[in-house]
Amino acid sequence: MQPLQDHKLSIDIMAPRQRVWEEITKTGRIQRAMMNTVLESSLAPGSKMRYYSPNRKRVFVVGEVVECIPLSKFVHTYMFTFRPEQPTLVTWELEEIPGGCRVTLTHSGWTNQEATHKGVVGGWRDILAVFKADLETGQIPLKTRIIYGLQGSMMFMLPKSTKTEEVAKAGW
Repeated sequence: MQPLQDHKLSIDIMAPRQRVWEEITKTGRIQRAMMNTVLESSLAPGSKMRYYSPNRKRVFVVGEVVECIPLSKFVHTYMFTFRPEQPTLVTWELEEIPGGCRVTLTHSGWTNQEATHKGVVGGWRDILAVFKADLETGQIPLKTRIIYGLQGSMMFMLPKSTKTEEVAKAGW
């Protein structure tokens, strides 16, 4: 079986590269664009990372930092806790452009995770659009706020594998 094609998406954000970098790598506080999650990591290569629910009772994505070059590149492995599969690789690249920053996201390393591969590209498009809206206007779309509210009220329905203690037991 041939590896699945990489997803590569770019978006221009009319905000200083420093602000964009700070938002992508923000730890310990809610990242509204990243599905209203909280990133925990030291961001040092080799360190673990987790994207938690705001109350930190659930973990949605786990990974390990591969490379972190401030204002330029952030590379990490990526695995959903509700559908544990072979980790993939996410590369964030930031390039200064007139009036702002171009963000290029590449999600690679796909093997046989066809369902996840198909579904994740739409999620990344939404995430990049919310980053743009949030950084340019300070607001996120109403639709996104409604979705986050619904997601928050449905946490009890998530698989046991997303519970913080289960993720810890699994070694992530």
